Amino acid sequence: MSTTSEFTQRTGQNTENGQKVAWNENEADDGGKVKHEKKVVLGKKVTLLRGVSIIIGTTIGGGIFIAPKGILKNSGNIGMSLVMWIGCGVLSLLGALSYAELGTCIKKSGGHYTYILEAFGPQIAFIRLWADLVAIRPAAMAVISLAFGQYILEPLFMPCVIPPIAVKLATAIGVTSVMYLNSMSVTWTTRLQTFLTVCKLLAILAIIVPGMYQLFKGKTENFQNAFDTSQMQLSGLPLAFYSGMYAYAGWFYLNFVTEEVDNPERTVPLAICISMAVVTCGYVLINVAYYTVISAEELLASPAVAVTFAEKMFGKLSIAVPVFVALSCYGSMNGSVFALSRTFYVASREGHLPRVLSMIHIHRHTPLAAVFILYPMTLLQLFVGDIYSLLNFMSFMRWLFIGLVVLGLIYLRYTKPDLPRPFKVPLFIPVLFCLTCFTMVFMSLYSDPVNTGIGFAISLTGIPAYFIFIYFDQRPKWLQRALDSFNRTLQILLMVVPGE
Repeated sequence: MSTTSEFTQRTGQNTENGQKVAWNENEADDGGKVKHEKKVVLGKKVTLLRGVSIIIGTTIGGGIFIAPKGILKNSGNIGMSLVMWIGCGVLSLLGALSYAELGTCIKKSGGHYTYILEAFGPQIAFIRLWADLVAIRPAAMAVISLAFGQYILEPLFMPCVIPPIAVKLATAIGVTSVMYLNSMSVTWTTRLQTFLTVCKLLAILAIIVPGMYQLFKGKTENFQNAFDTSQMQLSGLPLAFYSGMYAYAGWFYLNFVTEEVDNPERTVPLAICISMAVVTCGYVLINVAYYTVISAEELLASPAVAVTFAEKMFGKLSIAVPVFVALSCYGSMNGSVFALSRTFYVASREGHLPRVLSMIHIHRHTPLAAVFILYPMTLLQLFVGDIYSLLNFMSFMRWLFIGLVVLGLIYLRYTKPDLPRPFKVPLFIPVLFCLTCFTMVFMSLYSDPVNTGIGFAISLTGIPAYFIFIYFDQRPKWLQRALDSFNRTLQILLMVVPGE
């Protein structure tokens, strides 16, 4: 088998010291000038429209079709659940605006990981990366993928119950196809994301329009005693908050691909503001539409809220609704993989993951290894967990670290006051967001101590992992040889080289 040096010679690459030199199709002429140069890089292909599509496409996924049940159950009544939807939308906007400032002053991809690295250093950043890799991201992907599997099979099994193993097999196929698409082409990935965003907006309109029509006709009986507090418990509010914030999660994904955004100073803030306005209005209206047609008891008993709504409103035509919902979930899966792979790409570039993860396919210009790194753990969590336990399990860690990222924004205001900030938010916005995140995180230790405790313990395992894999650089020779062989073999098999 060819060695790494032989492989890079054939592709025109110089990977000495991990640095990339331009890949030239023709050698330099006698005057030392390059006749034609083709660089292996991730191009700036994310425009404003594609940025909006990424945010809306990843935010509006299975969350709006999963979360209503969790929010109603934990908030105690219809009125409080609607307040929770509005509150989560406002809070998400505050967090999104904070991330817009970070994305315009730190123009590196990687999202949460990059911002923690810049503010608090490599140790905390690695712990966040470790939690992402082994728990948060696989669980999040498993949740949205299970929703895809549930809804894509609904038309085939109506009115029977779908066997759980069928849902998980359909889910595994969906995850595999998303990984394959993201490894093949950035352009087609973003084009598909735009198409699926249009599909999911049509699905939401298909619920909002008939629901509002029924409301204007005077169908308001389900809103009687909307704020009845007999079933309300304070301990359930953090879990309701997690369900709501999960539905809104996605506003931060554009920050994961900042290096691929065209004119990020303008595109990032605009895309975030447009997307959050559309999503918040859509979510509140779709929940009002649900409650107009479905009672609280029916919603809690429904395995698929959108399907129950469609059966009541459209009769035989209801078969189309789960198809649109499945496309919506697929769009969220696609956008998540596109964004998350860039985090692992940047982390590898910083030396926190194997070097092969920061390499790019020589023809397709995609971070092939970084795309597939989540695949094994996602499939594992897919077959061992259910949606709601996975949701609580990963939400604790997700919002703990997001709160830490925005705390880093406040910290950077004082430690690096001269850092260019083309977009700057008032200080009370990140302060309020941080306080809310940390309050809900600590309250959840009381509400669901088992799942949040497991999440906290997994995060702490990042501390010894950092010292074992990163801090102590004097590894045994046999281990270093094994790591070098692993990187070299994958580089040759995947046909990838270090990016610029």
